Amino acid sequence: MELKIGFLYPGQGSQYVGMMQDWYETFPRAAEILDQADEILGFSLKEVCFQGPEEKLKQTFITQPAIFVHSYIVTEFLAERHLHPNGVAGHSLGEYSALVAAGVLDFADALRLVKLRGEAMQEAGETHPGTMAAIIGLDAEQVQQLCEKASEKGIVQPANFNSPEQIVISGSVEGVHAAMELAREQGAKRVVELVVSGAFHSPLMEPAREKLKAALDSTPFRDARIPVYTNVNAKPETRGAALKELLELQLIRPVRWAEIVTEMLRDGLNTFYEVGPGKVLTGLVRRIAREVRPTPIDKVAELEKAVTPQT
Repeated sequence: MELKIGFLYPGQGSQYVGMMQDWYETFPRAAEILDQADEILGFSLKEVCFQGPEEKLKQTFITQPAIFVHSYIVTEFLAERHLHPNGVAGHSLGEYSALVAAGVLDFADALRLVKLRGEAMQEAGETHPGTMAAIIGLDAEQVQQLCEKASEKGIVQPANFNSPEQIVISGSVEGVHAAMELAREQGAKRVVELVVSGAFHSPLMEPAREKLKAALDSTPFRDARIPVYTNVNAKPETRGAALKELLELQLIRPVRWAEIVTEMLRDGLNTFYEVGPGKVLTGLVRRIAREVRPTPIDKVAELEKAVTPQT
């Protein structure tokens, strides 16, 4: 069987204190990348990543660059081992890492966009407070319907279609709480409010989208070398202009993760790596397609698990 590789890039929630430290201490190139990131960001990312505190690392404007830089470092070292993807996808923030891996954006431009995106989302969360909740055990149609019903109380919509049984909703506090109540009444296995700094992937992120649009407009996007499966429509895309437009819409639209994985499998991708911190996507993929076992590459020690294709 021909090896067709998919790289999957994690989003917010995968961060942890101590992330990237082993890469920084093992490889001069990783140290170089982190030092460059500190320069672009204007604060010491490595200090927060290595030492915490966790509360500081959890702030959106720090979390997003941290995960992006970690994923970039791992991608660089996989490339050094001649491990290149045939298709890429990223969960929310992870889409930026996917675009760099596909040659659409360079590292510095992408990091500047990620910095602005994190700041704009944090600000939108403070000026338009909202919340998010995970609903486990109801399907997409049921969640869509209960969101429509709960919309009488306030803004609420699906934000992440993570797996067939795990859907995250987002919106105003009143709207999300009303939807949570309806989900319990409909027999959801679990309904959990998430600790987040805003209602991501909902209309409450509109001010962040406007700020991001201005930055995207002045950033060059190349056509992708390989397909990027986008959050907004779950389809493979290679045109730079279309990828730019979808990246902007992504802030207020749901992440169609379950469809993305299904689409990648349908297109013949058969070997998956989760590239960056944590193992969140590995768990989700296993729920979407039980036969697929992605390999998470988070730490230096896990590089050994990366199978170099035979040439």
